[in-house]
Amino acid sequence: MKNFKIPHVFIFLSAIILFSGVMTYLIPSGMFERITKKTGNIEQTLVVTGTYKEIEKKISVQGVLLGEEAHGFASPTSVLGLFTAIPKGLNEAAPLIFFVLIIGAVVNIIKHTGTIDVFISMLLKRFIHSPILLVFILYFSFAFAATFLGMGTEFIPLIPVLLLISKQLGYDRIFGIGIFIIGGDIGWATAITNPFNLQIAQTVAELPLGSGMGMRILSFAVCTLAGFFFLIAYGKKVKKDPMKSIMADDPFILDGSISLNGATLTKKHIFIALTAFVLFAAILFAVQTMGWGLIEMTGGFFTAGLCTILISRMSGNESMKAFITGLEGMLVPALIVGFARGIQVVMVEGQIIDTILFHTAELLNNMSQSMAVIGIYTFQTLFNFFIPSASGQALVSMPLIVPLSDLLGISRQTAVLAFVFGDGFSNSIVPTNGVLMASIAIAGVPYEKWFRFFWPLFLVLSFLGGLILILAHHTNY
Repeated sequence: MKNFKIPHVFIFLSAIILFSGVMTYLIPSGMFERITKKTGNIEQTLVVTGTYKEIEKKISVQGVLLGEEAHGFASPTSVLGLFTAIPKGLNEAAPLIFFVLIIGAVVNIIKHTGTIDVFISMLLKRFIHSPILLVFILYFSFAFAATFLGMGTEFIPLIPVLLLISKQLGYDRIFGIGIFIIGGDIGWATAITNPFNLQIAQTVAELPLGSGMGMRILSFAVCTLAGFFFLIAYGKKVKKDPMKSIMADDPFILDGSISLNGATLTKKHIFIALTAFVLFAAILFAVQTMGWGLIEMTGGFFTAGLCTILISRMSGNESMKAFITGLEGMLVPALIVGFARGIQVVMVEGQIIDTILFHTAELLNNMSQSMAVIGIYTFQTLFNFFIPSASGQALVSMPLIVPLSDLLGISRQTAVLAFVFGDGFSNSIVPTNGVLMASIAIAGVPYEKWFRFFWPLFLVLSFLGGLILILAHHTNY
C-alpha cells in the first residue's frame, strides 16, 4: 500500500469514465419498467419488479464515433459520448457545484474578518490540556447530525476550521478531515432517523417510519466508537512521530493560514459569529421542515456572506477580493463533483445499471438466508459506486430487494438495514462520491492517501456491519 499511487484526480476519474464506457459494450443493456408514486408531498419513481427486459445494442461506425439513437435499441457510449459525459455531469451536478463554490467564498469572507481566528484561538485555549475531548465533541457532533437529520454536506464550510484545529493540536491534514468524514459517514451509515436514506428505504419497503430503531442505535454506538478509536490511534501515532503520518512529506501549510497569537475578541467578531450561527441554524431548520435543497441552501449561505460584509464594513473592493479568493480555492473541488457525476452519466446512457441490478437479484435468489443477507449488503456496497446518491439508490434497488427478501424469508427491516449499511460505509471510499472527493480536495488530501488511511477502517466497519446483520436476521429483527 505504501507504493500505491494514482494519477491526478481528474485523470483518475476520466479513466473510470473510459472504463465505464467500455463496459457499456461488454455488459448487456436492459431496463426495468418504472412507476411514479406519490407519498405525501414526495413524488417517487420506483422500479417495477419482474419487468426487466434486455435491450439489443445497436453498434455502428457512426454509433461508436458520434453516437446513434435507434428506437428500441440501446446505444453504447460513443467516443463523443465519453467527452460529453463530463460537461453533462457538470450540468447535472450544478446545484452541488455552486453550493461548494459559494460556501468556499463565504467562509473566506468570514475568515478575512478575523472571526474564525479569534474563536479557534479561544477553543484551543479552552481544550489545550484535553485535545481528545475536543476531538470527541466535534466527531460526535457530526455523527449525531448525520444519523438523526441526514446532515453532512451542510458542514463542508467547517473543513478549513477543522484543518486549523488539527494543525494546532499537532496532527496532520488527514486527521482533521477524518473528524468530519468518519464521524459524519458512520453516523449516516447507522441512520437512526436519517430522512434521506433510512426513511426513503422504509417508505419503499412499506415499513413504519422510524421503526426498528433499537438495532440501529446499537449499530450507531458500536460503529461510531470503532471509528473514533481508529482516528485517535492514528492521531496519537502521528503526534508521537510525524514521519508515521500517511502525508509525512506534507508541510501542512494552509493557504491564507492565520496566526492565532494575540487574537482579540471584539464586538464585530461576536456580531458576525452570531449572525452566521443564526443563519446557519435557519438554513438547517428550513432543510428539515421546508424541503430546502442545495439551491436554497446556497442562497442562504450567500446571505450569510452579505451580512458579514455589512457588519464588518468591508469596502466593496476588499469584500470582492475575499469573495473571489474563496471561489478560486473551491474551483478544483467543485469540478471534481462534476467529473464524478460523469461516471454515472455514461452508465445510465449505456443502460447497464438495471442489468447489473437484475442479475444480482437473480444471484441472491439462489443463496441461503444468511448468505443472502450478506449478499444484499455486499451488493449495496458495490452498487454505491454506480449510484452514490442514497435516495436515488433506494428508489432503484429497494423495489427489487424488498420482494426478494420476502421470498427468501428475510425481514424487510433487515433488508433496509443492509441497504443503509451498504450505502453508508462505502461513502467514505468510493471515488464516484462527489461530496467525498470535494471534501478531501478542499482539505488538500490526495485520494490515494485517503484510501490508504481509511481502507483498514472500512474493512473493520464492513465486518461489524456483517455481524450486526446476521444478528438482526437471527433475532427476527
